[in-house]
Amino acid sequence: MNQKNLHLLLSVAIVIPAAFFYGWNPEHFLPSFFDFEVKTTDLKSVFRAIMGLYLSFSLLWILGIAKPNFWNAATLSNGLFMSGIALGRLLSLFIDGKSSDLFFYGFFGEAILGIFAFYQYQKYTHST
Repeated sequence: MNQKNLHLLLSVAIVIPAAFFYGWNPEHFLPSFFDFEVKTTDLKSVFRAIMGLYLSFSLLWILGIAKPNFWNAATLSNGLFMSGIALGRLLSLFIDGKSSDLFFYGFFGEAILGIFAFYQYQKYTHST
């Protein structure tokens, strides 16, 4: 395994299953883990759109692993994606209070992956 791609590999391994968890059958899966039900078509559409977004970013990260000319874009998008989700969860923590444990602990993983992606970008774009 190439150390340069570790952040992308970890993110793909986490985000693709999360995409299907959110969007494949949201009315079944999500109430099993969270304190809400998905009853409307609009809410199902939101979660399926999230699935599409997650899968699209994952495809870019896979391209970054497979094709070196995509690595910079993949790494920057990975850092922004993970950091953006982490910052949104942090904002929610301050405004709304502590969320479920899954989201609460997810914040730490997303923050670490976001920071790691920016570290990788700086390390490998300045070393060449």
